[in-house]
Amino acid sequence: MKGSAIAFKDELLAAIPALRAFAVSLCGSVDRADDLVQETLMKAWENMSIYTPGTNIRAWLFTILRNTFYSQHRKRRHEVNDAGQTAETLSTPPDQLAHLDFADLHMALQKLPPDQREALILVGASGHSYEEAAEICNCKVGTIKSRVSRGRTRLGELLGLDATEDFTTDQKWRAALDASPSLASCSD
Repeated sequence: MKGSAIAFKDELLAAIPALRAFAVSLCGSVDRADDLVQETLMKAWENMSIYTPGTNIRAWLFTILRNTFYSQHRKRRHEVNDAGQTAETLSTPPDQLAHLDFADLHMALQKLPPDQREALILVGASGHSYEEAAEICNCKVGTIKSRVSRGRTRLGELLGLDATEDFTTDQKWRAALDASPSLASCSD
């Protein structure tokens, strides 16, 4: 393997925890998120030749992951099971017991519109700047700021927090975020 391929591989490996956390926030399922991250990494590896060394590889990877998720989501919405139900009408209960506060947070996040949830996870949990998040989402910085603001407000309402509280500093919610295997890597 050439030096540039080794460096590229190292950058891919370093991005996996953040990619996984973002994928879990989009998918709502650890198994589906892991598959999404794997597909993202495979696409990135196949397209290594179009990546410009020295640019923001995390933003490039997050864009690949996001586009792959939405492509799969559109396809999955139209799949039909053996009973003739579309996949979007099916639901399964959680397969594990989690900390109750994390479960509340996760449920509240899932109730947010996808664009607000995505912006909150990119900026609030993954630590991307507004500019990086705008690049990943292919929109203007002001749009991301607006989505984050509206998402934070709505998330606070869903969690029953006072409008003056910051849910990330609330002891109970901080513990839930820190205890979460899917979001713990986002709080770095």
